[in-house]
Amino acid sequence: MKIRRAKPSELESIYYLITCDEEWTKFNAPYFPYSTPSLNEFSRNTFSRLCDGSDIQLVTVNDVPVGTVSYYWECESTRWLEMGIVIYDSNFWGKGLAYRALPQWTSYLFAVLDIERVGLTTWSGNPRMMACAEKLGFQQEACLRKVRYYQGEYYDSIKYGMIRREWENRAS
Repeated sequence: MKIRRAKPSELESIYYLITCDEEWTKFNAPYFPYSTPSLNEFSRNTFSRLCDGSDIQLVTVNDVPVGTVSYYWECESTRWLEMGIVIYDSNFWGKGLAYRALPQWTSYLFAVLDIERVGLTTWSGNPRMMACAEKLGFQQEACLRKVRYYQGEYYDSIKYGMIRREWENRAS
């Protein structure tokens, strides 16, 4: 398992990976609207960013893409960053890929960005992501109770964080 930038020749295979079975959308913040992009939209937006690799990269197994890691600025002026991971291919769920990919991505973020903290926010409807964050040593910093409404049920928003010093101590 490795993380890397996309190659221009992978456009159609990555588009297919993300759109052929959208079961992943049930765990990746499903309370926010999602619509399948056209190939052209995907090429101009997400795929272009995947080729650049600065804020989103592929998660690969034997060099075959199965997911992505990414980050976004909650507030860039205060250097408040959140990261995430999506494994699109459900055949790879429950196999520890997030547990192996997130340390690589966290180390990358601390190496290339002037930040002191990496955040990871999930929801109580995704217990595997909660367990992964905790197993990696991320501290639960907040639980916003019953703020995510999905399919007639309320869920909690769970916020985790890792401070640079904690990460460096964990890695050594």
